[in-house]
Amino acid sequence: MCLAAENLGIGVLLDYSWKGEKPGVEQDEVKLQNASKQIVQTAILRAVQQVSQESQQKEKRTNSSMSLQLERGKLTKKHEKK
Repeated sequence: MCLAAENLGIGVLLDYSWKGEKPGVEQDEVKLQNASKQIVQTAILRAVQQVSQESQQKEKRTNSSMSLQLERGKLTKKHEKK
C-alpha cells in the first residue's frame, strides 16, 4: 500500500515537472504526502491502542467473572457439605 502510494506520488510530481510547474509545487506535494503519512500512522497507532485497551478490559471482566463463579462454586460446595 505504501509503495503504491509513493509511486503514485512520484507520478504526480513528475506530472507537475512535465507541465512546467514551479519547483515549489514539488516540495508542497512532498510535504502533503508526509503529512498524510503521519495522519495515517497516527490513526493506525490510536486504533491499535484502542483495540489493545478493549482486549485488556475484556480480559479483566472475564477473569473477574471466572473468579466470581469459582467463589460461588466454593460457597455452594461448602453449603452442600453441611
